Amino acid sequence: MRTGIVVAARPGVEELAVRAEELGLSSFWVYDTPMVHGDPFTALALCAKATSRIRLGIGVTSPALRSIPAAASGFASLNALAPGRIICGVGTGNSSRRTLGMPPTTAAELETFTASLQELCAGRSISYREGDRVRDIRFLHGAPHQHSADPIEFVVAAQGLKAAAIAGRRGTGLLSFAILDPAAWHALRGARREAAEAAGVPVDGETYLMTSLYLLGEGEDPYGDSARGATGHTVLSFLAFAADKPSFAEVLGAEEREAVRRLLDRRGTTATMPDRYQALYTNYLGRVAPADRDLVLPSLMDRLTLVGTRDDLLARVAAMEAAGIDEIVIQPVVDPPAEMAEIAKLTA
Repeated sequence: MRTGIVVAARPGVEELAVRAEELGLSSFWVYDTPMVHGDPFTALALCAKATSRIRLGIGVTSPALRSIPAAASGFASLNALAPGRIICGVGTGNSSRRTLGMPPTTAAELETFTASLQELCAGRSISYREGDRVRDIRFLHGAPHQHSADPIEFVVAAQGLKAAAIAGRRGTGLLSFAILDPAAWHALRGARREAAEAAGVPVDGETYLMTSLYLLGEGEDPYGDSARGATGHTVLSFLAFAADKPSFAEVLGAEEREAVRRLLDRRGTTATMPDRYQALYTNYLGRVAPADRDLVLPSLMDRLTLVGTRDDLLARVAAMEAAGIDEIVIQPVVDPPAEMAEIAKLTA
């Protein structure tokens, strides 16, 4: 099983990319959440210049964040800096839109966006629409601004079957956040395969799982402060989504609904306040505050994150590999260099 790293874009991120490459990790990603994290294209440009082997990904951008020409130019420019090492993750913008208080984009818009980026980044032209006006566009520059000989890898973020089907029709990889259930991955890969077969497209894209991980010491409590600190950002992101979307919170268990209620109370907002997103998504996917560790429920740690002894984790990784996951991408938040070293040893 390959292993990668995902972090928030910020100054100095290239130093982590260099260390990840030195440790032999496979990929290094940054989020694209504009009002919470730094600019991913700036961050990956720094990483591209500082590294030579590791693959570099944006996980993920969205048609609701960037126009097709701007996104294509950004990815083509990165590919010119690090030919053949760039991963373009695309999605509906579930997190990046909710942090603006806006809904995600539609599946149809995502599919058009993905297809357009694939064509432009391969050096071909597309029909580009703004309102009633449609024009053929293509890159009007060549090398060194754009590099198409070594292709960009495209990956569609899928938490459900509609997005997985888009990946199938577009012949891309799959990326999902905190879905550890092998049965769910069989369903996602099945939806991608069926859509690809119907479209006559080969299914050869990679599959990525983003989550958090904590390796337990001998006799260590799996739900102790250290484990909660290392995985709390993943659990809190789930609770923030549930707090932001009451219909989702309603299907949770009683303990999880109570955690959602406590989160809303602590942030001084409600599930119906128009500006709740400003309270809920502050420090989104950042290290959880000690005062919020009680919200990191054991049930959600088990469901969304990887916590265990070396043997426990290797068994879970093997099960996910059997379900068709090619790479696990971990976000370290407590001591990233030390955590990356542990991850590299675990999966060596």
